Amino acid sequence: MAKGEAARYRKDLQGEIDSASLYRALARTENDPRTSDVFRKLAAVEDAHAEFWRKNLERIGVGVPPLRPGWRTRLLAQLARRFGATFILPTLNVLEHADSGAYDAQPEAVDAGLPAAERSHARTLDALAGKSGLTGNSIAQLEGRHRAMGGNALRAAVLGANDGLVSNLSLITGMTGVTGSEHIVLLAGFAGLVAGACSMAMGEWLSVNSARELYANQMAGEAEELRQMPDEEREELVLIYQAKGLSESEARALAARLMANKDAALDTLVREELGLDPQLLGGSPYTAGVWSFCLFAAGAAVPVLPFLLLFGHDAIVASLAASIVALGLIGAGTSLFTGRGALFSAVRQIVIGALAALITYGMGRFAGMALTG
Repeated sequence: MAKGEAARYRKDLQGEIDSASLYRALARTENDPRTSDVFRKLAAVEDAHAEFWRKNLERIGVGVPPLRPGWRTRLLAQLARRFGATFILPTLNVLEHADSGAYDAQPEAVDAGLPAAERSHARTLDALAGKSGLTGNSIAQLEGRHRAMGGNALRAAVLGANDGLVSNLSLITGMTGVTGSEHIVLLAGFAGLVAGACSMAMGEWLSVNSARELYANQMAGEAEELRQMPDEEREELVLIYQAKGLSESEARALAARLMANKDAALDTLVREELGLDPQLLGGSPYTAGVWSFCLFAAGAAVPVLPFLLLFGHDAIVASLAASIVALGLIGAGTSLFTGRGALFSAVRQIVIGALAALITYGMGRFAGMALTG
């Protein structure tokens, strides 16, 4: 029993050390002093939780060696330092929600009030993610079809590169099944890279631009309603603030102050009723298109580059080896925002990519025999 407890306590301790370290990293990178202070307070709470698990380990006679943050935490901290806190905040928000119920079945944690604290952290990150948003110059605005999980920029970047890698690896293996000429395979690979990257960029530009037009139309409709039906819009503001916990009198006073300034009232209605940031409207379609092009091209280049340096069988083997390594790295990258183990995610990604390549190779082989037969 003590052995099982020790393993559980160590795991909980490591989790709290990781969280505290990451919150401190976010506090150092955050430009807004108030938000930075929130991160520091969250780190302090996690430090207290870590001390709680250290004492539990000492209680059962288990020594606690110095622990350092895990690889996932260190990588997320590096990304925050490079791209800013908002880049990883949606990822952290998802992971925090996934872990918010981890203490519910642990009697010691329940007695110490840890489950309530973790849920409070999740709600705080919800508010921070909603407040901070992501700027139009951020990668977070790209890859419209990858924007699930709260606009996760990291997820968009990883999956954008994965699209290019898997699709071009499949194309190259398919062409290898058709012909043994590395020159033809190389040309097909470059054609797939350019065509796929352009397609992704154009599709992303259209997606973001269409979203901006839709949002602009919704804002225009809200402005017209505010002009023609100010009393109804005032009542909507009252209801919104009552739903947020204000009393009716407080909500009416706040709504009245906002309605005195039509621009402020429109901004509030758009944010609260439509869930839009008037300053962003989904980000720049050009930025989204460029980033989509670059990410797809980066992934698609991996299976192509060996054909520039090697020939024949060596080029094919090197292309497959490079692709397997890249698939493993992408799989490990997905574990940053899924919470699954890095090894499991890497192996799964390699298996999926290899299966896609095997299928296209078989189809290419069949097509080659059909054409030459």
